[in-house]
Amino acid sequence: MIVAALALMLMTAPVISIAQADTSMKVYSKFDFVPGEKLLFYDDFNENTGDFPAAWNTNGSGEIVTTNIAPGKWFQLTGSGFYIPDTKGDFPDNFTAEFDFIPTNKAEDAQAIGFGFFIVSGNMKTPLEGGAIPGKSGMKLNIDAYTSYYSSYTDGEYVLNGNLDYELVKNQLYHFAVWVQKQRMRVYLNEKKIFDVPRGMPEGVKYNMLRFEMSGESAPMIANFRVAAGLPDLRNKLLTEGKLVSYGIYFDINRAEVKPTSYATLKEIAQVLKENTTVKIRITGFTDSDGEDAANLDLSKRRAAAVKNELVSNFGIDAARIETDGKGELLPVVANDTAGNKAKNRRVEFVKL
Repeated sequence: MIVAALALMLMTAPVISIAQADTSMKVYSKFDFVPGEKLLFYDDFNENTGDFPAAWNTNGSGEIVTTNIAPGKWFQLTGSGFYIPDTKGDFPDNFTAEFDFIPTNKAEDAQAIGFGFFIVSGNMKTPLEGGAIPGKSGMKLNIDAYTSYYSSYTDGEYVLNGNLDYELVKNQLYHFAVWVQKQRMRVYLNEKKIFDVPRGMPEGVKYNMLRFEMSGESAPMIANFRVAAGLPDLRNKLLTEGKLVSYGIYFDINRAEVKPTSYATLKEIAQVLKENTTVKIRITGFTDSDGEDAANLDLSKRRAAAVKNELVSNFGIDAARIETDGKGELLPVVANDTAGNKAKNRRVEFVKL
């Protein structure tokens, strides 16, 4: 059972830097973000460099790029305007959205970095409706160089706002996450929870749109854009159903090291094991079909072993209670034909023995 953090509204704070200087699990010891279980939208921008991603709409400009700062492909937002992923239908009351980003700008001497990010109840066919306050209701988040702030609105009027001061560092890698539970909104940058607002989202509203708003010289790069619904009932799935499929344990491309943003998910699994000391499990890693079969099989085995190591070394679980295995690209849950489906096949499974 996931225990909710105390409801706090962070209005102002001393200037802090959240650049990803230390990526150890211990840094994330207070990180409580658990991603949604059911994938609603995913884009890793694995298309031709130089192209605009097919699953997005804009009245600005942008392109898929690579960078020496981090592996994989990135979507760089280079023009003023909106950028909207083609999500389908209303979001549930409980959902998460997250992505990696690198703050950059169009010119070396430019000062502006950051972006605007909106959660909107509106019409996907008329994205300009409402202008600077799009749709009927929503939440506006601005992540800027020295101050981030939120503003919720309904019927064209702002109803609540707050801010946090810190330093966002150009050309550094960050992870952004937002967790909506009805009216409650929590926002994270790397291991820092920058906002926790118990009544931030307008009441009784169904949201259906996420959008970036860009202006000026800022030109951030984003990657691994993921939207998911619902919280996984880890205890019930593992103890009662005997199997837990997790999408909340993260790895870099072709790497087996567990990323520290996996901390909260691992903590919840470890808690179930601590409370049920006779339970033994097998951890199995799975990949998508990209790459060579043998390499994928080896990678999946190493990832499962890495997850076991984190549970043992950081959470004190007895190693004798855990077996590991890897199946590579075998046993996909869906066809490996889209970015979203490939993301569903990249998973870690926990089976009760």
